[in-house]
Amino acid sequence: MLIKSISGIRGTIGGKSGENLTPADIVKFTSAYGAWMISQKPKSKSQKSKVVIGRDARISGEMVSRLVSSTLLGMGVDIIDLGLSTTPTVEVAVTEEKADGGVIITASHNPKHWNALKLLNNKGEFISEKDGLQVLKIAEDENFLFQEVQSLGHRTEVHDYIRKHIDKILSLDLVDKKAIKEKKFRIAVDAVNSTGGIAVPMLLEALGVEHIFKINCDPTGDFAHNPEPLPEHLRELSKAVIKNKAHFGVAVDPDVDRLAIVCEDGEMFGEEYTLVSVADYILKHCKRGNTVSNLSSTRALQDITEKAGGVYYASAVGEVNVVEMMKKHKAVIGGEGNGGVIYPEIHYGRDALAGIALFLSHLAKFGKSCSMLRASYPDYHISKNKIELINGIDVDKLLVGVKEKYKKQPINTMDGVKIEFGKEWVHLRRSNTEPIIRIYSESESQSTADNLSQKIIMDIKELIKQDRK
Repeated sequence: MLIKSISGIRGTIGGKSGENLTPADIVKFTSAYGAWMISQKPKSKSQKSKVVIGRDARISGEMVSRLVSSTLLGMGVDIIDLGLSTTPTVEVAVTEEKADGGVIITASHNPKHWNALKLLNNKGEFISEKDGLQVLKIAEDENFLFQEVQSLGHRTEVHDYIRKHIDKILSLDLVDKKAIKEKKFRIAVDAVNSTGGIAVPMLLEALGVEHIFKINCDPTGDFAHNPEPLPEHLRELSKAVIKNKAHFGVAVDPDVDRLAIVCEDGEMFGEEYTLVSVADYILKHCKRGNTVSNLSSTRALQDITEKAGGVYYASAVGEVNVVEMMKKHKAVIGGEGNGGVIYPEIHYGRDALAGIALFLSHLAKFGKSCSMLRASYPDYHISKNKIELINGIDVDKLLVGVKEKYKKQPINTMDGVKIEFGKEWVHLRRSNTEPIIRIYSESESQSTADNLSQKIIMDIKELIKQDRK
């Protein structure tokens, strides 16, 4: 499978060119990105363009990295190669090195037979929709140029950027190393056999944590379980927390931009509440602060923001959309309900390492258990569902039909259709990669959230039935 999108290209390794992520596809789309990136550089600047690259530990990573590096070198671009790294570390390195862009070689939470190219601009942020469309057009037209031998790029390996990233985190005003060290935390870590196995223990040690219980921290890329940090994939971590009498457990995805917490009793803190807890800590130290998450994230962030005197804003789904709205409204914290924390004081990107340091500081000052911290927040439950669509179904017409049916309710059409029912909501949006409509709902009880989704699914099926008459 090969999925071309505005933020990059991802797919399964092997198979036929144009249908999977093959070496030919990697070279083609890297060339398109290189051509786009070079075109963004002011013509007054005569020096070569510079790109930072880094990869997670998945098995195909080295092969893909060599292809990306060699392609960009052939275009006359200088490469700073971080080797095994994390998504937020590459984002930090782009700005630190004053680079013109970055390529992160990771398929994030996808299984080990997937890989991808995540594309960054010169701010270390994901390229915009407009820029992404330009890259895809360049790839389609194969409109790129390679350099003669005297103008090839140069490659430099830099292996200490995770440490540099951690040093930046330690320098944040709200990261309280002293409070963390005094608590003598015992922490279990599941890094799903990727680069979190390098970065997370290094961060914890730098914060003064002496008791770290590591599982799946050897960065072989042969993932011990499904790499998405969801409750059903974290049973081993839950057992490790209880067995080692840990204060809590930490799970990250392969590229370390999503963070999930397991409480001391082995129960899930809830990845929706990673951002909520960190935001609570940040807001407690602001005179007044605004927050942002996407339309499919928990209402709990809005509740704690308004309680602190700030204003909450919802963006379309996607990190680039969250970042754009954070900048627009000068948000002090933002992110997504998948465990993604974006703290502008360090950079505009989801950063599990910064999230861990801020969460630890918060828990240390809270002075009680992880489960008690979780119990201090509004308790909402999200139901995540989807409905598969038959060929020929007009998705836009379906969404208009749902909107019309619930026109008396507050409705947001920024990204699909979100309908509010007091503190409950349902969000419908079409998938960009599959013939489905995703249906997320939230309520103060799981059964009500599930029932709310099922009601909307029934409405959609009825609209399809009527359309066929």
